[in-house]
Order: sequence, then C-alpha cells, then structure tokens
Amino acid sequence: MTNDLMLGGLYVLMAIMLVFGALMTRREPWARNLTFLLAWLSIFGGGFVMFTFRDEMGLFAQRIRSEVTGEPVLKGRQVRIPQAIDGHFYVDARINGVPIRFLVDSGATVTTIGRMAAGEAGVAVSTERNQVVLTGNGVVEVSRGRAETLAIGPIQRSNMQLHIADRDELNVLGMNFLSSLNRWGVEGRWLVLEG
Repeated sequence: MTNDLMLGGLYVLMAIMLVFGALMTRREPWARNLTFLLAWLSIFGGGFVMFTFRDEMGLFAQRIRSEVTGEPVLKGRQVRIPQAIDGHFYVDARINGVPIRFLVDSGATVTTIGRMAAGEAGVAVSTERNQVVLTGNGVVEVSRGRAETLAIGPIQRSNMQLHIADRDELNVLGMNFLSSLNRWGVEGRWLVLEG
C-alpha cells in the first residue's frame, strides 16, 4: 500500500468518524440527521476531491489566467499556447534574448522575422536578397540569417536558420523550429509544444 493511498484512507475514515460522532450526539428527527449527514459528506467529499486533484487545480488556474491574458501555460518542458480570437496561435519568443511576437505557421518552411526585429536581436543578416518565398500574402524577397538562440519558455534551440523580410510585421515561427521539437500539435483550442 502506498503512502498516498494510506493517507487518503485515513482522511476518509476520520471524516466518517467525525460526522457519525456529531450525529450520535444530536437528538434530532431522523430526516434532519440524514440531511445533516449528507451536508457533511458533501463538504468532506469536496475537500477530498480538491486534495486529490491539487496538481490539476494549479494547472486549471494557469489555464484560466492564460485564457484572460493570452499567455502560454508552462509545465516542465511543455508550452501550451491558447488560440487567439482570430483562430491563429501567437507566441512571445526570444531571439538572442530579445522578445519577439510570432505567428505560429506550420505552412512556413523557415522561421521569418522582419529586418527591424533582426537588427534589435543582433541577428547577422546576409546582404543578398537572393531568395524569393511564396507566402499567404504573396511573394516576398528575403535575406538569410542565423539566430544564436531561439527560445519559447523552457524550449531553446541554437543556431537557427532565419529568413529576414523587409516587412517588419512579418514574424512567423516556421517548421524549422517546430520540427526540432519532440512533439507539437493542436489539442482543442491549444497548441502544445514539447521540447
């Protein structure tokens, strides 16, 4: 028998003894005692359920906060990103320690950032715009670059290839980052990334 099981059994036994002890000292009609018994059992049952699921309650509180603020939920090496109201997934990542907001796009082959964001993050950019990329918004000329680090919460990758676009609003987290993960996928209204 494990310690948790023994503690749970002891808790239930103490609760039952307390309720029956209180009922035995009362001189009330049977129906009223039954109501009193059910009320106490509900109280102790609720306490037992809360004690049993205390870890999940913490995750539940994080999920509520995430729904309100749009912040991801971090659990170990896992990041859970809530779906935005427009149906997309957005995440605040760090390139070389500089925060940059990304649209997560599994249709993008390479992670792309704007030229201004690349400058702020200290990303070395090639001077040639030698590559043309087809995006959902049309054809874009890009330069190549490399990030020393790209991190989302506890998940960090080094020496990540980037495309640098002239359009500064174009920050897209692509498949070169997603495919480096142990697991990623959509679960309901959440994008789950596991490092």
